[in-house]
Order: sequence, then C-alpha cells, then structure tokens
Amino acid sequence: MRSARTVAASLAVLGAGVGTCLSGDLQDFAAVERGRYLAIAADCGSCHTLPGSDHPFSGGRPIETPFGVVAAPNITPDRETGIGSWTDDEFDDAVRNGRSRNGARLYPAMPFPYYSRMSRQDVKDIRAYLDTIPPLHNAVQVNRLPFPLSLRESMLAWDELYFTPGEFHPDASKSKQWNRGAYLVRGPLHCEACHTPKTYLGGDKPSQALQGYTLQGWTVPDITSGEGPLRNWSADDIADYLRTGHNRHAAAAGPMGEVVELSTSKLTDEDLNAIAAYLKDVPGRAQERSPSPSEELLTAGGAIYRDLCSACHRQDGKGIPNMFPNLAEAATVKAKDPTTVLRVLLQGTQTVSTDREPTGPAMPAFGWQLDDAKIAAVATYVRSRFGNSPTVSESDVRKARADQKARTN
Repeated sequence: MRSARTVAASLAVLGAGVGTCLSGDLQDFAAVERGRYLAIAADCGSCHTLPGSDHPFSGGRPIETPFGVVAAPNITPDRETGIGSWTDDEFDDAVRNGRSRNGARLYPAMPFPYYSRMSRQDVKDIRAYLDTIPPLHNAVQVNRLPFPLSLRESMLAWDELYFTPGEFHPDASKSKQWNRGAYLVRGPLHCEACHTPKTYLGGDKPSQALQGYTLQGWTVPDITSGEGPLRNWSADDIADYLRTGHNRHAAAAGPMGEVVELSTSKLTDEDLNAIAAYLKDVPGRAQERSPSPSEELLTAGGAIYRDLCSACHRQDGKGIPNMFPNLAEAATVKAKDPTTVLRVLLQGTQTVSTDREPTGPAMPAFGWQLDDAKIAAVATYVRSRFGNSPTVSESDVRKARADQKARTN
C-alpha cells in the first residue's frame, strides 16, 4: 500500500486542494501540485471522467475514433480496477511508451506518442497527484473495437510505423518562451493528436503537423502561422482564446470548448503566452484560392444570410468581439472541409463559458427550417465571401445530416 500517498480528505475535480496524509510519512506536496498542473495541461480529466460525474478519473467515458469506440480506463488509486497497485515504472511505461502493465499495447486514443515527450519526473508527478484522488472501484471494459482491430497485437505494426519515443529537448537557437510553448503543444497538450492530418491507419503525417484534420464530426482547423487560417490572429488573440474560450475573432465550441473549459483556461498566463509564441512560429501551407461559386448560388445564400445570420455576425461578417465570431477570421470558415460550418448551421452549438468569460453565446439550429439546398447556399456564401473556401453541395449537406443523426442515435 502506498501509505505516503494515501489521502484522508476526498478531493474534488481538477483544481482541488491536496488532502491530509494518513501516515506519518511526509508527502511531497510540491510534486503533487506539479502533477496536478500537468494533469490539467494534459486534459486527463476530459477523457477519464464521465461528463457530470462526481467521481473524477474513474473512467468509462467512450472515446470515438475513426475505427470505433474505446473507453477510458479508471485511473483512480483503486487497487483492483484502477492504478493503485501499479508501480511508478508501470505507470510511466503506459503514459510514455503505450504499454500496459501486462505488456499489452495501448491504442493511440491514449495519446502516448505525445506524452512520450514529457520527462519521467513529469509522469511521476502526475502519478503523485492521481494518488491523492479518492479511489473508486469501477471496472471498465476499455476495448470496444470490432474484430480484428480489437486485437492489440495489431498495435505492434502501428507503433513501428508511427511511434518514436523520446523526451522533448529544447532548441538552443530558440527562446526560453518558445521552448516552453513547444514542450506544451507537442507534449502534454498533445495538440497534434487532433490538429495534424492522419494516414488511413490513424498515424500522424509529420510533414503536415498542425495543419488541420476532421474528427468526431468537427473540423479541427489549421493552427499554423504563415498563410493559414490564423494568419491574422496575434499571439494575444491565441492566448485570449485559450484563456477564455473567446477573442475578438472567434469562440470555442464542441471538443475545443471542452479543452478550454477543462484544460487551457486553467493554465498560467505565462504558459498561454508561450503556447501562442510557439504557434505563431510554426510554418504553414499557403492558402489555396478556390473557384468562385455561381452568382445564382451566392445570391440565394446572401439572402438567407441577411435574414438569419446578419443580426449576430453583421452584414460584413465581423460579428461582435468576444461574443459572436468574426467569420472572416474564423478558422473553420476558411477550412477546406465544411464539416463544422454545416454542423453549426444544422444543429447549432453552445460556445464555452469560463470563469474569465462567463457568457457563452449560442448559435441556433437552422436544420429544421432550411432544406438541403438552402443550407448549401448559405454555407457556400459564408465560406466563399469570408473564407475563400470551396462550394458546399447539397450532397455535402445530406451527408452531414446523416452523420449527425447517426451520432445522436
């Protein structure tokens, strides 16, 4: 029993204080606090806690992947169903090398390819923090993938192709702030897990790092610099977005809203500025000019926009800073993939509410009101006028409706 790490007082969710040790051994509270902060940065609570649950890190949340669903395991210090009986070496091997204590390979829904860039001490501190969480007996069936993907032996080939373990090492030619941002983005924050395009086997395409992807029914935008969608965002804009979920250009919703709520909004200003400085220095691809839609389609879309959208986003698309997105600077409007634009048009969305920005405006749904042709027209108008993005077809809308219906069933 890890008596020096057992805690009498139950802790609340991420951000709670540290309880009192039961044993006479001196707890390394500094390590626990470092681990707490790293667990927040790594967004561990998002996957390992069921939404609305009063039992943090007890697992069971389904994680959607392109290949099926897996469930996050229980990582409380319960000795039978959690990690209470694990050694520090076993925990480190899981987090940084993708191997469970029985030698089984982990699926990359657990972002070990990025956590590998953390140090052993980082992971040990996270373990010290998790050991202060109240243990909960909750056996989780993690592997819910269909055969043959359910065979973990398949991960041997995947690891060989896509996993290169190794800690982050600072670039001596860059500033301390840049290196801190690079460590956070490429390590615990695991931004590449969502924002980097994937191969058909689900591995990263390193040459396109952070250039955008589509998953879980959302467009994950290009967050590089250069000519990408965020080229007009300043470092302060990026930091504000991560801090509050809103800035003068955009508002966070969907999976990114959850990241802001549970993770980035709780980071220090110093770290947020470091992340922003790094992202502003990541080279991106040039934005391609898309063919212009027909005048008939733009006229129809423009009329719908004036009737339904201009009250919030204004006729010029600039919106209201920190309230309604500026469509000309919204990364998802400029993305090639219209998934997010269609999603919010069809079913609406709620932007995130944080301590520093408690007002989270909502986008109403129009899928009940507009048919496929009208949704395609207004989506094309918005993406063409404000984003130079490709035309949206009626078949794109039908596909989006079907996808959303499947996700709600």
